[in-house]
Amino acid sequence: MTYASSFAIAVLACYVAARVLTGTGRLGAAWTWHSPRVAIICWQAVGLALGLSAIGLPISIGLAPYGQSTGSALRSLVGDLFGGTLPRGMGVTHLGLVGVGLGVAVVLLWSTARSLLSALRAQRRHRDLLTLVARDDPAAPGALVLDHPSAAAYCLPGVRPQVVVSAGTLSLLDRPQLAAVLSHERAHADERHDLVLLPFTALCRALPGVRWVRTAHEAVALLVEMRADDKARRLHADAPLAAALLRFASAGSRVTPTGALGAADGELDARVARLLAVAERPNRLRSVAALSLATALVSLPVSLFLR
Repeated sequence: MTYASSFAIAVLACYVAARVLTGTGRLGAAWTWHSPRVAIICWQAVGLALGLSAIGLPISIGLAPYGQSTGSALRSLVGDLFGGTLPRGMGVTHLGLVGVGLGVAVVLLWSTARSLLSALRAQRRHRDLLTLVARDDPAAPGALVLDHPSAAAYCLPGVRPQVVVSAGTLSLLDRPQLAAVLSHERAHADERHDLVLLPFTALCRALPGVRWVRTAHEAVALLVEMRADDKARRLHADAPLAAALLRFASAGSRVTPTGALGAADGELDARVARLLAVAERPNRLRSVAALSLATALVSLPVSLFLR
């Protein structure tokens, strides 16, 4: 049961890491707000390690009669099944546990594929709509403008990403504020934040009733917005972007279509407070430590499968 114990330790480590990442504040630990890019990587490591461990734990228990690492035992099982022989002590219960682990893998992969296909369909439909109703406007260079009174500014991601703003946004924001918002949306496109969120969207689809999964998705979604804020503030300082977010908040109705990433998404109050607070320089030692622990967290289940 040594290998099963290792997978169980990985699950426990994922739980502890998630508690650390959400340990302070409503959705995120204070340090994650100062280093959102590092925190996003840590969250992805937690998600990947947890998924691999959830697959590996029942499989490793089922393959215990082989006395080998999970990867080697799986290869041996395949050979034995084709040969029509199984090792002593390998019964129906063990095969059932292997099936449970493989079933978890299928569910996770299927949920990811469904989430990706759903997003791609929504993006394609919206692109088709934009070709009919959107227009170029020199007031929003590099973006398409929708003649809609509601405040909206979002990035439609993909191979050919498109930034979109509404006519309501053009009347709501002044030129520096609009420039900051456009930079925010381009940051979403450049760093493919839609793919960052995809695994957590898939987990929410696979485990709709699990509160931890929903909390993780909300935390990562907020960190993604903060990361885009950081990219924009480097070009336009803090005040214009903070003022733009405040105006979005006061505008009330905000529209972000399915499959897109909006500038006014996430907790606006937290983002504005972060922009207006005295900037704290990221702690490099803490970032290195966090990334090292994230690497170790993923390496444990991966090594058990590769041995």
